[in-house]
Amino acid sequence: FGRIESRKVVYCWRGGMRSKTTATVLSLMDIHVYRLNGGIRAYRKWVVDTLETYVLRPKVYVINGNTGSGKTALLLRLKELRYPVLDLEGLAAHRGSIFGHIGLKAHNQKTFESLLLQDLLKWSESPYLLMEAESKRIGKTVMPEFLFHAKENGIQLFIELPMEERVKHILEDYRPQEQKEACIQAFQYIKKRIHTPIAAEIEKHLYADRFAEAVYLLLEHHYDPRYKNAIENFTGERITFRCNNIDEATEMMINQIAELSNIL
Repeated sequence: FGRIESRKVVYCWRGGMRSKTTATVLSLMDIHVYRLNGGIRAYRKWVVDTLETYVLRPKVYVINGNTGSGKTALLLRLKELRYPVLDLEGLAAHRGSIFGHIGLKAHNQKTFESLLLQDLLKWSESPYLLMEAESKRIGKTVMPEFLFHAKENGIQLFIELPMEERVKHILEDYRPQEQKEACIQAFQYIKKRIHTPIAAEIEKHLYADRFAEAVYLLLEHHYDPRYKNAIENFTGERITFRCNNIDEATEMMINQIAELSNIL
């Protein structure tokens, strides 16, 4: 306890008698902590109630693009530069696809909502908010209706990268050479959705450690056609960036955000 430099909190499941006793004992040891009134159940109720009535005021800019376009990497770069970012995949500890759990321990809905509300409150006074184009369900978690609606109606910023760059990003993110069995197992869930000869070739590449070839075929024959169908039905405002790599995408995105911010 004494080595924890940040603020410390003790709490009960409900009530607070045991946490009060613990806090008293710790104070006698010159270790000062906060107590959570009403216990973790009261905190959980506050999270649920707040999200149910939450009004999202910032304008939403949605980073969109084909699978492997570096959307998450771009968001994380912007986050490091202190832009108002809502990293939903990070909050869910899941990448949002059938392979999204690989190498991660996905959060449950309670953890996701607590982390989400923390970030929403942090950026509540920002004029805009950056987030990735995600499905309503991300791993084990479900996005609140108000946030999904804001994402659907936000300004869509589409990134277009060469196929080679996209394959490279996927290999860097998922590290299939270290997660081979998990990748093969996940592939079984979508195998039947792919033309049989192509699916057999992808599986052959996975077993032979030819992961770049497998990823290329997955993008070409599964993910890209699905994405194409989705954007063909999109009628909202969109801005497209054609970039050679993630560095170019970051620079172009920063310039575009500045331009959009001047309009707000």
